[in-house]
Amino acid sequence: MTVVSSREFATNQDKYLALALNEQVCIKKGVHSFFVTNADEDEDDVELLALAKERRNDSNRELVGVDELINYLRR
Repeated sequence: MTVVSSREFATNQDKYLALALNEQVCIKKGVHSFFVTNADEDEDDVELLALAKERRNDSNRELVGVDELINYLRR
């Protein structure tokens, strides 16, 4: 796992998104932590992807899109 600050992630987002293809990336902003992981459509990930889609539509959203995360981290 690689841990980076929100500023470092915002500055080098392509680098860390590429890194997330092979390992988990943790972005720290204050007391908050965000985890970037790769979710392929392999058989093992089908259940995880279904859960992610369900949570994305939930009013108590736990998952966010990359653009929303980057906008938050830039604040």
